[in-house]
Amino acid sequence: MIDLKQYGYIETEPPPSGLLPARITEHRGSHYKAITERGEVTAVLKGSLYHNAESREDFPCVGDFVLLHYNDHGNSRIATLLPRHSKFSRADFSGHATEYAKTVLEQVVATNFDYAFILSSLNWDFNINRIIRYLTQARQSGGQPVIILTKADVVEDFNTPLHDVKQASPDVPVHVISAHTGFGLNAVHDYLKPKKTVVFLGMSGVGKSSLLNALMSKEVMAVKEIREDDSRGRHTTTHRQLFMLPSGAMVIDTPGMRELGLFDASEGISASFTDVEDLFTKCRFSNCQHRTEPSCAVLSALADGTLPREHWERYLSQIRENKFVNDKKGYQKEKEMFHKSISKWNKQNAKNREF
Repeated sequence: MIDLKQYGYIETEPPPSGLLPARITEHRGSHYKAITERGEVTAVLKGSLYHNAESREDFPCVGDFVLLHYNDHGNSRIATLLPRHSKFSRADFSGHATEYAKTVLEQVVATNFDYAFILSSLNWDFNINRIIRYLTQARQSGGQPVIILTKADVVEDFNTPLHDVKQASPDVPVHVISAHTGFGLNAVHDYLKPKKTVVFLGMSGVGKSSLLNALMSKEVMAVKEIREDDSRGRHTTTHRQLFMLPSGAMVIDTPGMRELGLFDASEGISASFTDVEDLFTKCRFSNCQHRTEPSCAVLSALADGTLPREHWERYLSQIRENKFVNDKKGYQKEKEMFHKSISKWNKQNAKNREF
């Protein structure tokens, strides 16, 4: 028998008769792998859960706790998705570019984690703006963000990028590591306590698989070489998967994201830019647009350098994107509800005709 509490499960009330608690450890297509007290099972969604889901957000994701009908001789059936205490999502745009997207859907990347490790390599592909975008969405997730700067062994001096990251996110832990040499890994181990879950986030080639192998003390993920011309990596992880570390902590490994679209990130933006939004309360006018108005605290801070121009531009960029996504999301939600009501109406009419 497996103690599901070791996988972070907390029972708030006994499950209904015939249902077994489980944690999703892998998702490929329409099939899931889940760990239960009876061991690992392969599972699919129960029909009612699939058809009654309001959106893709309601489908299970790696890290989720569920209740399922256990089947010893075939696929178990997931009947209930249990409440989440954290969730990292991204905007899934329909279109060739954000500004031309027809719809915006929520793509849930991972759930029920305690720490969100934002990995960024110290090679030529280092990008402070990208790190801040991940940080905003991680703040929105409900987990504690931690920034991990990888591949310290490939640069002569990492002090400048380390300083830049700390300056841009002064309240977030930042660690520099090398998975190959072991440099800095002791600091990472401090987060990996029994029953705790960490999600790895970042682009391809930042060293997620190498770090996972180092923490597992064996190769569980293949590692591909990055392109030398731009330091970009090829996708090593092709699906999301939860691993149990020797320490008793768990890691959710995720595929690299070429782009991270912010989704429903208002709280995350406010948390990332508290210094900016604090200035708004000091403006002379409550509806100040921070452009040409007199006694504008933002313009004054920009002028005397207390508000760095790049920090202000990052804030405006994220605000614009978040508004765009929220507008598209609202339209998509209304469209889905309309089609769902039509479907229910058609089904009811079909039943009435039977009588």
